[in-house]
Amino acid sequence: MITLIRTESSHPDFIKLVRLLDAYLAEKDGDEHEFYHQFNSIDSLQYVVICYEGEVAVACGAIKPFDESAMEVKRMFCLPEARGRDIASKVLNELEKWALELDFSACVLETGKRQVEAVGFYQKQGYIKTLNYGQYVGVENSLCFRKEMN
Repeated sequence: MITLIRTESSHPDFIKLVRLLDAYLAEKDGDEHEFYHQFNSIDSLQYVVICYEGEVAVACGAIKPFDESAMEVKRMFCLPEARGRDIASKVLNELEKWALELDFSACVLETGKRQVEAVGFYQKQGYIKTLNYGQYVGVENSLCFRKEMN
């Protein structure tokens, strides 16, 4: 059975999943990992979703305020053995629903060009490539996306 919970970043299962995400990204990003890692602190994320399959935490994601109208999607991760079963979509949909409940009308995110699966996933979920924002301006490996929600 699949269950989603809303929590915040001190939840032990979120911390565990983020450690696995960071190890995966360190491998994918290589020398650029430290640059990205500085922007991915989970110390004060207030809006975290964790997906459980039975008792096991298999996926997570978070949102944080980006500007007056948008939330930024952060720390999306799904265990490799849980991929391909629409679990990441459930997490992202819950984050978007939460953003709407908090009176935000859009979500933005950044992912790396080397995360080909992530790029395809976000495009499938209705995210549209946009100009790189903030710390990602001029970063060749970064792709930024935006989704307007109604």
